[in-house]
Amino acid sequence: MSERDDSTTADEADIETMVSTDSTPESTESTEDTIDDEEKNREFAERMRRFLDYAVLAGLLLLALIAALQFYLNASQTITTWVNPEYRAPFQMAFNLVLLLGAALGVSVQLRRLASD
Repeated sequence: MSERDDSTTADEADIETMVSTDSTPESTESTEDTIDDEEKNREFAERMRRFLDYAVLAGLLLLALIAALQFYLNASQTITTWVNPEYRAPFQMAFNLVLLLGAALGVSVQLRRLASD
């Protein structure tokens, strides 16, 4: 009876080999499909994250623009209140010149960054 068990076991091993050999191309195709799907999902997530980054940047830039405008108006009002009338024009000029130079520096830094990419 042990000979029969050995032959049955050998037959089962042959069947398993045939099944595993037959399923290999299908499993390779499904693995490639899974890899393609994962790659597409990764690309979509990266695009979505980039879009959200730009949306947050736009919101922060709007907030900064409003704050800068408020700062400018309040600084001008402070100069008008505290500085004698004969010195207001030079103070306003100096204040505006400092803001202009800061903006020019920021623009040049950004242009260099964009040019290097």
